[in-house]
Amino acid sequence: MILTSRISLPTGTLQVSPSTRQTDAGNYQACVAIQSGQGTGTHCRLVRFDRLFASREAANLVATTQSWLHSLAPRAQLA
Repeated sequence: MILTSRISLPTGTLQVSPSTRQTDAGNYQACVAIQSGQGTGTHCRLVRFDRLFASREAANLVATTQSWLHSLAPRAQLA
């Protein structure tokens, strides 16, 4: 599994990073890492999308777009 990331989008308390993963069949899958917290309280979530792409560039475009959309999404307020 190879993950690549070119950019990282800081969004307040979250760090959103798009990446791609090459599958065993040679296709590419878009992924987004969402990190929150600092130090020992850091939590990271990896979101992998089901669709496969023939090129790394296409998968990276989807991952970057999804990261950008996530960074713009309003956050729910916790009570």
